[in-house]
Amino acid sequence: MAKTKTERIAEIQTQIAQLEKRQKELEQAQKVQERKDRTKRLCKRAGLLESLLPDTIPLTDEHFKAFLEKTMLTDFARRILADYQKLNTANAAPEAADTVQSGGKAGGADEGNGARHGLTP
Repeated sequence: MAKTKTERIAEIQTQIAQLEKRQKELEQAQKVQERKDRTKRLCKRAGLLESLLPDTIPLTDEHFKAFLEKTMLTDFARRILADYQKLNTANAAPEAADTVQSGGKAGGADEGNGARHGLTP
């Protein structure tokens, strides 16, 4: 038996509601993953900083912030950062291609610290 237009409209509205619910679920899952990725990145970088500068561990938060501001706002630090940003931009396309071809993450154990690019501070 053929469905009436009203029945088809009702079915489509049901499908729309289901798809909107699924979209919200996926968006929420994406937000959760982004928060997890950020937390992991922050913990990893803070741990790296403490391992390289163990004398900063006993500093108060205010002193640590002042230390970072005075250290990172120097011309030398800004030049190093600019160099890394240029490398990331230049290597973004080739690394993306490597990731697709290898089916995994491009890079190695030294990824992110500049050692493979010869830019150790």
